[in-house]
Amino acid sequence: MKRQIFSFVLATLIGVAFVATGAVEVQAGPVKLTYSNFFPPTHIQSKLAESWCKEVEKRTGGKVKVDYFPGQTLTKAKQCYDGTVEGLSDLGFSVLAYTRGRFPVMSAVDLPLGYTSGKVATQIINMVYEKFQPKEFNDVKVMYLHAHGPGLVHTKGKAVRKMEDMKGMKFRGHGTSALVVKALGGTPVPKPMPETYEMLQKGVVEGAVYPFEANKGWKLGEVTDYATAAFSAAYTTSFFVVMNKDKWNSLPADVQQTISQINKEWADKHGDAWDTSDMVGIKFFLDQGGQIVGVDAKEQARWKKAVAPIVTEYVAKAKKKGIANAQEIVDFIVAKLKAMQ
Repeated sequence: MKRQIFSFVLATLIGVAFVATGAVEVQAGPVKLTYSNFFPPTHIQSKLAESWCKEVEKRTGGKVKVDYFPGQTLTKAKQCYDGTVEGLSDLGFSVLAYTRGRFPVMSAVDLPLGYTSGKVATQIINMVYEKFQPKEFNDVKVMYLHAHGPGLVHTKGKAVRKMEDMKGMKFRGHGTSALVVKALGGTPVPKPMPETYEMLQKGVVEGAVYPFEANKGWKLGEVTDYATAAFSAAYTTSFFVVMNKDKWNSLPADVQQTISQINKEWADKHGDAWDTSDMVGIKFFLDQGGQIVGVDAKEQARWKKAVAPIVTEYVAKAKKKGIANAQEIVDFIVAKLKAMQ
């Protein structure tokens, strides 16, 4: 009997030691996360995303390690959000408009309201999210949001000096930018940004609407000749950085707090980077022989009037989708733009 009791106690102690040892080993290893981004690794926005990964590892003391996958190597641009929800990646960075209609509140930020700065657009999109807390993000944990500088018309072979010049021309555009093209008289061809260079190069489209930064960041300055400076109709594009909700909830509280602080800092970095890269994009465009076409005040007013119905239509459609305060959201953005620009 004593031998049986001894054997039982010994087995129990060994089991406890084994479990304890296993627990120590699990706790000792870092949490590993995967991060999917559609930007190519050389783009400043991709470099910032990668630096976010390194900063998380640094500030968590190695408790968290993030494997970074740029250039659509883990999930494609259009799949990135759903891929994060489904756990194909733990984090995702892409464009909200690539899943059109899914983000009725946040899409208000993209409207052609005359943006002149990526920093301001980035501040506004985060203000909108914080104030209105849209349910459309309930299936993820939002890290932060950001938005590029003024989206403008770029063309190949033919300059657009007035709206009538857009007629009969095809432009790559998606989401709001496609609506802008249509409102100005062009024909939108909705494709993701990574396909734009080849479309312009092969003549599938004769132009595209995008911020100056893309001339260098996506090398589009190599395949376009003119940029029309009609800032009165300038839109922006909203970008998300989100984490799988279950993965976020599994992180220790101190790690969540650290990441949240980094997120606030990186949102500002992205906003500043959009403006800096716009300047770089302008220089690159001009160095390739590109020309920036000026637009006088009278023509600017015509462009602004032409795109105004996009805002009105947004409010009407949003209300039909149950966004009763759609006009309030637009008014909030307009007021912030007026105060900040």
